[in-house]
Amino acid sequence: MKKASLVPLHFGDADDPELTTQIERLRNLLDDVADILAPVPLGAPLPEADAAVFPCLTGETYRRIAMIRDLPVPVMMLTSEFGTMAMWDWEIISYLRASGIPVLAPYSLSGAQITCRALAAKRQLREGKFLVYQDEPGVDGQQPGIFKRFYWWEDECQQRIREKFGLTIEKRSYRELGSRARAVTDAAAKETRDEWRAGRRELPLADITNQATTSAVKLYRAICDDLDQEQDVLAAGINCLNESSSSDTTPCLAWDRLYTERDLIWGCEADTVSMVTKFIVHRSLRIPIVMTNLYPFLMGQAALKHERIPDFPPVDGNPDDYVLAAHCGYLGVLPQQLAAEWQLRGKVLAIVGQNAAVIDARLPTGHLTLSKLDPTFEKLVVIEGELTRYAGYPGSDCRNGAVIRVPDGHAMMDGLPSHHSLLTTGHNRAGMKLIGQVFGLQVEVPG
Repeated sequence: MKKASLVPLHFGDADDPELTTQIERLRNLLDDVADILAPVPLGAPLPEADAAVFPCLTGETYRRIAMIRDLPVPVMMLTSEFGTMAMWDWEIISYLRASGIPVLAPYSLSGAQITCRALAAKRQLREGKFLVYQDEPGVDGQQPGIFKRFYWWEDECQQRIREKFGLTIEKRSYRELGSRARAVTDAAAKETRDEWRAGRRELPLADITNQATTSAVKLYRAICDDLDQEQDVLAAGINCLNESSSSDTTPCLAWDRLYTERDLIWGCEADTVSMVTKFIVHRSLRIPIVMTNLYPFLMGQAALKHERIPDFPPVDGNPDDYVLAAHCGYLGVLPQQLAAEWQLRGKVLAIVGQNAAVIDARLPTGHLTLSKLDPTFEKLVVIEGELTRYAGYPGSDCRNGAVIRVPDGHAMMDGLPSHHSLLTTGHNRAGMKLIGQVFGLQVEVPG
């Protein structure tokens, strides 16, 4: 995992024992998430770093406000022996913020760790790229009437991502990838599965043919061939539903294995907005995450018809405050490493080939957080809710969907920017706010 690079600043007292002791504490407390550089005096040229950190503060801070404002990197306060802001620096931090300086001042060690991981993720986005496999999304293919509506296909969307995060999105042909995958021999696919077995990474299988599993392994190998030639790929996505004719399988298994092996973030339907949200949130919080479709009970038949189900599952309380979450027949593509339960199954959706594979996985029930970047990439929408149980309908497009309760279903409808949403375990609003501070995002909680 990449670490944040932090340069300590001081007011000209480099040999102060309090300063040197605190820097050493921070090196020990944040060893997994940050590299603490040699300290420099405020006003001196800075080495390359993700943020400047003040290990110690005094009243001198009020008199150096202009110098602090001119710093070319974010400013972080870690002034307690516990790797957090000190209580006695609350006033200084408030003064700096009131003066227009967006100070990072985590008040818990876990918050400091989230902030450091977010700083590292911010740098990775500037330096790395996403691969997106697609040819003519939404123009033809499966369900073009639906897919041609999505913002993530627009050039404007990619340009805004570039302007906000510095991220490069490289488009490649899905047809060509599918052709290379089909050219992988059965023997080569078997060799890969044998390697997984030897490493005790065998696949939990259910209701899937050997042929479908073999095809999924072949697509995994073809994607690996591309990644082996690159050094800076952070995520990859495929327009796997709309352009399903480009491959005899689906990339679900590949995304599972590549997350485990390479920490690669995955993108269903090549949804770049979801991919960026997923990268930022998961790299910062390091908790289970999945992208899925939301089917709010408030939408009635408009939601039920798409999933081919007669009605929503029974719930406790106001049905208006519930949503059914499902994607490609089950909860969504959730890597085995992040799942409470996990199996690879055969296809559910009619728009993919008979040879396709899909993941049937679950997050644990309990506290849950929904999140998504808005189309301007200036706002992160966050809703804390509860995953109450799972519901399935045999023969439908929802065999294992999550039943989620939110505080206000109407506010969710008005606030969330898309039917695609990211689910993370736990209530994470506080962590999301730290992410927002690092990335310059307004964190909005509807309702």
